[in-house]
Amino acid sequence: MTKLAILEYPDPRLRTKAAPVTVFDAALKRQIADMLETMYAAPGIGLAATQVDWHYRLIVIDVSEDQKQPQVFINPQILERQGEAAGEEGCLSVPGIFDDVKRAQKIRARAQDADGRTHEFELDGMLAVCLQHEMDHLEGRLFVDYLSELKRQRIRKRLDKERRERDASRAAPRRQRTPEHVL
Repeated sequence: MTKLAILEYPDPRLRTKAAPVTVFDAALKRQIADMLETMYAAPGIGLAATQVDWHYRLIVIDVSEDQKQPQVFINPQILERQGEAAGEEGCLSVPGIFDDVKRAQKIRARAQDADGRTHEFELDGMLAVCLQHEMDHLEGRLFVDYLSELKRQRIRKRLDKERRERDASRAAPRRQRTPEHVL
């Protein structure tokens, strides 16, 4: 398995609309395994293929406490939405940012599994919110799109500053430690 790089907002590739998965083979199963490894390492509870620059309709989710109940949703569709509630969301592609987003409380969805079999699900709670959030990624949307333009600008500036600082610290030459540097 391979840990994949997660694209970060405002990377334009996050705006790509994902294509349907049409081939259910060993390569797809490797992609699923790599995405699960990446999600767990991040750490996160959901990851859409778009976030790792693979623009197909694939989502992995694990909302369990022990991270031992991974779920795979391929070519997902929401068939029905019920209720509405606002809840705080974050995103691996928008690190360190959290805000309230309104989502359906309950959904009925259809998706395929890694072997191409179609299943229907009744989802509520965190799993329903997570699937809706990840499905937005497949459409090229991010949770920050639900926020005001002013909030998006502030988030973009903050993330740009953090990225510059991170890049500068990686690029800074490292001094070799000599005995006089050790206390």
